[in-house]
Amino acid sequence: MTTKKTPMRMCIGCRTMKPKPELIRVVKTPEGEILLDKTGKKNGRGAYVCSDIECLKKIRKQRALSHTFSMQINDSVYDELEKEFENID
Repeated sequence: MTTKKTPMRMCIGCRTMKPKPELIRVVKTPEGEILLDKTGKKNGRGAYVCSDIECLKKIRKQRALSHTFSMQINDSVYDELEKEFENID
């Protein structure tokens, strides 16, 4: 019997490799919208974040999402993500 290999992904805040189910995916849709992808299956470019609120704050300070998605990310998007992020727990 074979066991399924768990994919590893890197958090863009702390740069640590963790199993994919432990991370939260932030996705840029083809329409240019930035969303939290709780299912991990939405269409678009994805970036992964630890479930630690401090990691999200670090990403905001470093403007890591702007770099990852090659577009300017407004503070309102970070605020919205932070609110959704806190509701996940």
